[in-house]
Amino acid sequence: MYDSNNVFAKIIKGEISANKIYEDQNVIAFYDLYPVAPTHVLIIPKKQYKDYKDFAENAPKEEVADFFIKVNHVADLLKLESYRLITNYGSRSGQSVFHFHVHIIGGQQITNLI
Repeated sequence: MYDSNNVFAKIIKGEISANKIYEDQNVIAFYDLYPVAPTHVLIIPKKQYKDYKDFAENAPKEEVADFFIKVNHVADLLKLESYRLITNYGSRSGQSVFHFHVHIIGGQQITNLI
């Protein structure tokens, strides 16, 4: 069940502000409040998907393709030489907000898996 009161849903509705770097009719990209690297951006779809599995199984193929095209576009905007994409599935993996999102992490050497 999707929680329409999660922090990302509130950002989409404009109830909470975010330091946005990109927005269109389908996605929002903004800086993470608790960055793990010099560049740490979150990209979220505006529709209600609770996690990667929900998004992959229930979003139309065109929406999935558009989302990842936008991930690439945001990465280009950030002008990173290299970066890591992360999405978590479930609380045991570290997912704390149950709205599908992808992290773009970069701006430094990344050598471990975290």
